[in-house]
Amino acid sequence: MTDTHRGLRGWTAGRKGSLSRLRFTSLRLRLVLVFGLVALTAAVSASGIAYWLNREAVLTRAQDAVLRDFRQEMQNRAGALPAHPSQDQLQRAAGQMAASSQRFSVLLVAQDADGKTVYGNSGGINGFALEDVPESLRTAVAKRQQVSGANKEPYHLYWQRVVDHGTPCLVAGTRVIGGGPTGYMAKSLEPEAKDLNSLAWSLGIATGLALIGAALLAQAAATTVLKPVHRLGVAARRLGEGRLDTRLRVSGTDELADLSRTFNNAAEALEQRVAEMAARDDASRRFVADMSHELRTPLTAITAVTEVLEEELESEAGGIDPMVEPAVRLVVSETRRLNDLVENLMEVTRFDAGTARLVLDDVDVADQITACIDARAWLDAVDLDVERGLHARLDPRRLDVILANLIGNALKHGGSPVRVTVRKADDSIQIQVRDHGPGIPEEVLPHVFDRFYKASASRPRSEGSGLGLSIALENAHIHGGEIIAANSPEGGAVFTLWLPQDPSRLTEEDGGGDTDSETDRDDAGKEGS
Repeated sequence: MTDTHRGLRGWTAGRKGSLSRLRFTSLRLRLVLVFGLVALTAAVSASGIAYWLNREAVLTRAQDAVLRDFRQEMQNRAGALPAHPSQDQLQRAAGQMAASSQRFSVLLVAQDADGKTVYGNSGGINGFALEDVPESLRTAVAKRQQVSGANKEPYHLYWQRVVDHGTPCLVAGTRVIGGGPTGYMAKSLEPEAKDLNSLAWSLGIATGLALIGAALLAQAAATTVLKPVHRLGVAARRLGEGRLDTRLRVSGTDELADLSRTFNNAAEALEQRVAEMAARDDASRRFVADMSHELRTPLTAITAVTEVLEEELESEAGGIDPMVEPAVRLVVSETRRLNDLVENLMEVTRFDAGTARLVLDDVDVADQITACIDARAWLDAVDLDVERGLHARLDPRRLDVILANLIGNALKHGGSPVRVTVRKADDSIQIQVRDHGPGIPEEVLPHVFDRFYKASASRPRSEGSGLGLSIALENAHIHGGEIIAANSPEGGAVFTLWLPQDPSRLTEEDGGGDTDSETDRDDAGKEGS
């Protein structure tokens, strides 16, 4: 892989990491939201309670001071008036009462000597009027209470908070005991309302600052908690990519440290287990390779003997005793089968060890398929639909192995005629081998390329080694291609081979591959199923 590809992959991983931290379902966002909601709830509750307590305290303090002053003025000023005062007397008394320290508006109501109702207003004609007093308050002030041991006075002071043109006001009223005028007072609470508004703004700002502080605290807590979790996720991803030496730095004694320690122990155990399995796998491959190599020497001698025996069988002189002839034929066929099995095992071992190499050459695909079929005398059983002049840069020997296995498998297990179709698709070659047999059972399809797999358990012994299709698939993969097995809707099995026209381009894009030139070709001969 090139540095550019690695850089792009790293950038993509970084972007995914950043986006994961911004997801609405991320733990970081949930922690911030929970901290924010808790802080908002606490701040709003505290601010609401503080505002309510301060509001009551401010209004009660202002109200008590005004009512106390009004009561005192009613006793001193209004109480000094005659039982039936005149308009001027009421007006003068109202002005004197309004000049007190609380500066409230006063309205005095009484009857003069003629029984006529007269009014005294501290604000003149356009000042505080009787219509400004709520009806319920006037009724309560005018009602005479029955005097008793618990109630020593027939008239009481009543008050009420009202809003006049958007301005909060305190309205109160009482009547002089023993006869005299009825007095009403109105005091604006606008200064107190402004103070309360300032308090509300202050509490709102404090709530906002608390919310911001909670968000910052949540971010810090989330970073503290999620940073080890993020490191654990990165380490797990690396471990999944095969970097078994990945370990986490353990610090502290909390639960996250225990989790990191557990991960390190699991990674170490996994590395040891994989190392043991790799060692056993290498030992198994070496055993198969050594066994196959050691078998080749006696097989060479046996093959030479069987060739002599086969010549004797084919000679017209009849040099073989008819009673021994079946045994000789059996020895010849089994020796040939054993020789093919050893060759296939050695090829499989090369694939497993990663030492199989391509020897690329310019190949005429039609000529290569024709040569493969002709060499095995399959011309009468195979229909060719090949586009002429189709060239590709492939390994001729490995292509011959793929074709021999696919066509041979179709002839052996399918039904004639077998049809081979070759087409060009973009930058690849498509070779399709179809037979007219019963097809492949659905439960067998996923296993047709497995090694030593045989569809019928009742026939474990057959002419093939059980490695042909597996070797064909490995040869396709080393070219950068693929083989797909399926059943045709019209009946029969269909094997589709995809091969790139130039595998060397793919290996160069992947950072290099195992390819050799024509001069480095090893003389391995042909392999078939």
